Amino acid sequence: MDGPLGLAVTARGFGLKGPRGWAFRGVSADAEPGSLIAVEGPSGSGRTCLLLALTGRMRPTEGLAAVGGLELPKRMSAVRRRSALAHVAGVTDLDPALTVGEHLREQALLQRRFGGSLPRPRPWPRPRGERTREERERVDDALAVAGLDLAALPKAARTAVRDLERVEALRLSLALALLGRPRLLGVDDTDLKLPPAGRAEVWALLRSVAGTGTTVLAVCSEAPRDAVVVRTGTGGHDDAKEAAADALAGTGRS
Repeated sequence: MDGPLGLAVTARGFGLKGPRGWAFRGVSADAEPGSLIAVEGPSGSGRTCLLLALTGRMRPTEGLAAVGGLELPKRMSAVRRRSALAHVAGVTDLDPALTVGEHLREQALLQRRFGGSLPRPRPWPRPRGERTREERERVDDALAVAGLDLAALPKAARTAVRDLERVEALRLSLALALLGRPRLLGVDDTDLKLPPAGRAEVWALLRSVAGTGTTVLAVCSEAPRDAVVVRTGTGGHDDAKEAAADALAGTGRS
């Protein structure tokens, strides 16, 4: 499968002010399509809010930004359709009681009904077997890009989310987001509570995702040297629950 064409991300003087003050302000970015972009900053510096703003899920207050040439906030809905989120607290939470297979089937069903970044369905009915085969191929492709080997899990696809290791759960969240074949993928808290080896594994994974053509926007406390770094500074606040609530209120769970 050919990878999606990633989206360029640019910003100048970009800022967002909420009820409790500035979440972030004065942010600049200049990244080409297919880049690995690291949103770097300390906890409390507005990293999650910036991630949601650049993926069209929170409305900025000042400055200029464009994603794939689509200006924000004018084209927020268009940016949302071309992007997806993974590992964002309050937005893409995995249900610990569900299995990996159940999560994949649920997300595939949502994609079938609502589309997301996938091409529009053909105007004529297709045989059920063809639809099922295409859906299975899409799931397999997403798992391959996310590097999640179901056969290596304790109970394969029947493994409950609660039994996944931290990096395995992140890989599942990425696979679910990639089912929609987004052109921009936003990932929150990539290095949260991970040892150095785990961080290196996650960054290698995100590089491979970007290598397929998708632009990757990843929140972190310390960016790798080869990433395009966007810094949020030390001001503002980063209340993920509040940000997710705002995002869900206006855009739905996507």
